[in-house]
Parts: sequence; C-alpha cells; structure tokens
Amino acid sequence: MSDQRNSTIRTLRRLWPYVRPHRARMAVVLSATMLAMLCGLGIPLLTQRIVDGPIQHKQTALLPWLVLGVLVLGISEAVLFYIRRKVVARPAAEVEARMRLDLYRHLQRLPVSFHDRWQSGQLLSRATNDLTTVRRFVAFAVVFLIVNTLVVVIGLGVIATLSPWLLVVSLCGALPLIVISFFFESKFKVIARRAQDQSGDLTTTVEESVLGIRVLKAFGRGPELSRRFLAQARELRRTELNKISVLAALWSVLIVLPELSIAGMLGVGAIGIVDGTMTVGTLVAAVAVSAYLRWPIDSIGWLLAETNQTASALERYWEVVDSPVAITSPASPVPLPAPLRGHVRFEDVRFAFEDGREVLSGIDLDLRPGETLALVGATGSGKTTLTALVPRLTDVTSGRITIDGVDVRDLSLEDLRSVVGTAFEEPVLFSASVTENVALGVPDVDEERVREALRVAKAEEFVDALPWGLATRIGEQGLSLSGGQRQRLALARAVVGKPAVLVLDDPLSALDVHTEAEVEAALRRVLHGVTALVVAHRPSTVQLADRVAMLVDGKIAAVGSHRHLLETNEEYRRLLSSADAEDKVEEEVAS
Repeated sequence: MSDQRNSTIRTLRRLWPYVRPHRARMAVVLSATMLAMLCGLGIPLLTQRIVDGPIQHKQTALLPWLVLGVLVLGISEAVLFYIRRKVVARPAAEVEARMRLDLYRHLQRLPVSFHDRWQSGQLLSRATNDLTTVRRFVAFAVVFLIVNTLVVVIGLGVIATLSPWLLVVSLCGALPLIVISFFFESKFKVIARRAQDQSGDLTTTVEESVLGIRVLKAFGRGPELSRRFLAQARELRRTELNKISVLAALWSVLIVLPELSIAGMLGVGAIGIVDGTMTVGTLVAAVAVSAYLRWPIDSIGWLLAETNQTASALERYWEVVDSPVAITSPASPVPLPAPLRGHVRFEDVRFAFEDGREVLSGIDLDLRPGETLALVGATGSGKTTLTALVPRLTDVTSGRITIDGVDVRDLSLEDLRSVVGTAFEEPVLFSASVTENVALGVPDVDEERVREALRVAKAEEFVDALPWGLATRIGEQGLSLSGGQRQRLALARAVVGKPAVLVLDDPLSALDVHTEAEVEAALRRVLHGVTALVVAHRPSTVQLADRVAMLVDGKIAAVGSHRHLLETNEEYRRLLSSADAEDKVEEEVAS
C-alpha cells in the first residue's frame, strides 16, 4: 500500500509545473478557504460565551454584541467562500486548458506508428474526461484536503482546551475514520482506473460507429455494433456501481462514527455538568465544534478518493505525454541545398516494425531530378511503407534516404515537408472550406495558387458548382463529396505548394476511368520537372512514369521501363494484367 501511495504522490507532484504559474491565486484560495473555516469554527466559541454568560447569569448587556459577533462571523464565512470560488475558477480552467494543449501538441508530434497502436477513443477520453477530473481536483479537492486537515487539527485543539475528556471521546470517533479512509483509498483507485479505461473503450466504439455509419448500414452490421456497445456499457455500469458501493460503504462508516462520537460527548458532558466539573456552555461549544468538524472529517475519505481518481487520470495522461517522439528535427539541421534539384536516393534502406517483422529489405533506388518512378507490387509488398519514409512519417530502421545528397534525417521536418508533397490512397479531408483543405500545407497561399492546384487535379469545375465555391465547407471527412472528388482535392493539396518531390500513394484509385484520364493528363504537366514517386496499380498510371520499380516481399525485384518489364518480367506482366482486367470491368460499367 505504501508503494501505491508513493506512486500516487509522485504522479500528483508532476502536476505542479502546471499549477506553479498560478501559485499566487492558489495561495489566495487557500487563505480564503482557511479563514472561512476558522470563522465557522469561531461561532461555537461565541455560543459558549452566550450560554455561560448572559443565559446562565441572566445578564443581557453583552448579548447583542455576542449575537452580532456570530452574525459577522457567518457573513465573513459566506464572503470568503464566495472569494474562494471566484478566484479558483481561472487557475483551474487554465491548468486544464494548458494540459489539453500540451496533449494535443504532443499527439501531433508523435509518429504515425503510435496512432496506429492507440484507439482514438482512448485518446479522446484522456483529453476530455480525465482532464475534467484534474480541473475538479485543482479547483476543489486539493484545497479542501489541505484546509480540512488543518481545520480538524485546530478543531480538536479547541475541544482539548474546552475539556480533555471530551477530546478523548472525539478522538475515539476521528481516528478510526482516518484509518478506514486510507483502507478504502487503495481499493477505490483500482476501480476508478478501470472505469476510466472502460469509458475510453466505449468512446472508441461510439466514434467508430459514427464515422463508419455508411459501412455499418450497407452491411447491416448496426445491430452487432449495438450489441458490442451494450456489452461495453453494461461493463462500465458494473464498474461504476462497484465504485458507488465502495463509496456507499465508506460514507456509512463516515456517518455512523461521528454520531457515536457526539453521543459519547453528550454522555460524558452530562456527567461533568452534574458533577460540577463542566459548564453547559462548554458542552454546547464542544458538541457544536464536533458537529462543525463532521464535514471536514467525513470529507477526508471522499477527498482521498477524488485524489486517487485524479492520480489515475494523470497516469493515463502521462502515458500519452511520456510516449517518446521518435521522429524529430535534428538539433542542428542542415539547410536545404539551393537550388533544389530533387534528386532522391534510397541507399540500402531497411524497415522493420517494433515486433521485429521486416517490411523492407535492402532497398536501393535512384530517382533522378525530374524523373517519375512508378512503384508496383502485390498487396503487402511494402509500397506504402516505402513512400512514408520520404517525408519521414516513419523513419528507416537502417540505411538512408537523401534529397540532393542530404539525409532526410538531417533536415528540419518543416523544411523536408515543404519540399515533399504527399497524397495518400485514402484522402483525408477536414471540416473546413475547400480553400482551407487545399492550402493545408501552405497556409499563406493565395486564391490563384489554390485554383491552379484545383485545375491540375481537375477539381475546379465541381468546386465552382458547390454552393459557395471555394468557401464551401465540405463537412466532416468530406463525406458529402464522392470518392473521386475527395481524392482530387487531396491531389490538389499535394501539388499546391509546388514541391520539388512528389509522393503519390495510389492517389487515383477512387477515380473512374474517364476522370482518371483527365487527371492523368493534368498530372503529366505537373510532373514535368518534378521528381515523383508514384504507387501505381493501373497500367494507365504506370505509363505516366519514366521508369518502374517492382517490389516483391519488401525487395526491389526489377527496375526498368514499362515496356522493358512487360517484355522481360513474367511477374510484372501478371500484376499488370490483373489490374488491366479491373480497368476493363470499370470501363464496361461506365459505358
């Protein structure tokens, strides 16, 4: 249990850099809260003076002043609590916002392989639910955990000055509460972490169901996803009910023990009054102080549970933030050669996944400036992985890739990705205007450059037909557009910056044969003078290239012109003939 508590303390301590800029405000919050609690604690002492003075001696001269003192303390307590809540709102919200921003920035810097491993729902729950828990802890739990502990100590000291015997009775109820609270603390932390993880899984299921709604409806898989969602929701409900049962057991103890303590104090106090060793005012004050301490004492268990839930949330947060950023700019980046020719070389390039599975083995390729190289191969041969290595979406395991003789790892990521344009097989668009989507990598580009890129991608005509033209928001993932329209916008995005090197991962797969022919005609113009690596499946796309490289099981099996490989390589003919058959089927459907 001590190891677990030490782990919790270490985790919470890492929150300090986010709280430190707001330490002055937090000091005001702690002071206001402490003074408010002390005001509340002072009221029983004034009550004692009233009972043992004006009431017992039937002298009302001081009574108005004592009552006024109680009123002043009550109003002061309310004002100080108002100040606490008013002041604490800003630092708590800013801590949450800064942590969320750091998480988002880190997610942007993490390699693609990280996002392949993690469910997006788990990342979303860390950025929303977990950070909400942290904000609640900063705004409330940590303040009252400190203040209530001090108030309990001070309150017990007050009872001790009133009557040592009443202190003993009070401790008989308070000490078991502290022990029980620490016992429940470790059990609650485990349940809280399980609930947070299950909430992340549930978020993932909801997100995937929403994003894949067309597929689910098309294949009639909605009921199956509903059953999965229901099973996860029930599992989360069981965990939450288990958490509630733990808290219910804790609160039962928290309620019973203080009641027993007050009953004991009344019994001991009554005996003292009868014996003449205690005044009525002393007993009233001690019971009132004990009743006032009830919430601070009761809250310790709940505040410890909140602390553990926050520690679990922070552990989940640090799991992501502590993930190493494997792909970074070098400390002293090499400047881009000027003028940039776009000469790309793969020198003994190898790539393996973290589990040791090798995808690429000894790749040697030389793309001369202005040359277009088509990359063909069967599914799983490593084509997409090879294209991802050029802009460093993934890094080589060994070997190197150079642009004009400079290793891409020696360039800053900003410089590298400004000269390497990329279009993916799956076009990803954002909930933004056409202009914002096309100019994603070149934010300062003017409208004429955007239109030029749209013309190259044969997208200008359908964009102008949209309700607001370039300003039209195309909706989440561009699902309001056809597959071919989305792919043409992604292609326009790749060429808008006029990169020296163009990497196209089968960007024409969603185009019908007639549109593909139009885009290919435009691509012939844009590829002129640009070094291009194009993953191709269709013979018509291959014919755009100056040379063709065939990948087989992660190795370059043949390099040559399209005609030469057709004449000399049987496997190449087989690959192209199967693709040609698909093209003919599409032509028949189109006609």
